[in-house]
Amino acid sequence: MQIALLGGTGDIGEGLALRLAYDTNHDVIVGSRDAEKAETKAEEYETELSSRGLDVPVGAAANPAAAADAKVVVCSVPAYHLADTIESVADRLADDAILVSPAVGMKRDEDGVHYNQPGAGSVTQLAAAAAPDGVAVVGAFHNLAAGKLANLDADLDWNVPVVGDDADAKTVVMDVTAGITGLEPLDAGGLANAAEIESVTPLLINLAANNDRLHDLGVRFD
Repeated sequence: MQIALLGGTGDIGEGLALRLAYDTNHDVIVGSRDAEKAETKAEEYETELSSRGLDVPVGAAANPAAAADAKVVVCSVPAYHLADTIESVADRLADDAILVSPAVGMKRDEDGVHYNQPGAGSVTQLAAAAAPDGVAVVGAFHNLAAGKLANLDADLDWNVPVVGDDADAKTVVMDVTAGITGLEPLDAGGLANAAEIESVTPLLINLAANNDRLHDLGVRFD
């Protein structure tokens, strides 16, 4: 299956690109607003994979071209770029494409990082509002520590809550997630539940910032 990572040059995009290429047989394409930047990062990812004995091609293109033939399109961009990014690729998405949003709205002050809940209810619901009619939107990967995700020497042991109103699309994303070693997807219900998941991310960041032993913190429900 072809998976496009729009904004795949950023922190969460890098981690997902490396893990998907390393652990699964999916075709990974890195997208960016700048095609040259996408190509440069894809070459870096290939070099990292090659250093581990894995000769796996990583595709690269500007976001619209990256999204064009992908079954799963992960919008791994900051929340404030999410709607614009979706709108920029809307006419290139396949009818059966699945948009995945890991974005979280946050604001920082002297006390730490706080959830910045949008009027739509959640950033994932903002993505759904921006998506073309008929394109399923799923929320996933909100609570992952990007640095640890991108470190292929690090063992992961995280749950990934997944939300979506389209059951089939949610199943596809959960299957993709389960293909990454150390990630266990959990069905968290419909898109209306996304805010509860997104709001955990600022908590994790604050805990990591104030407790040395909790660096690169993720979530696990036992």
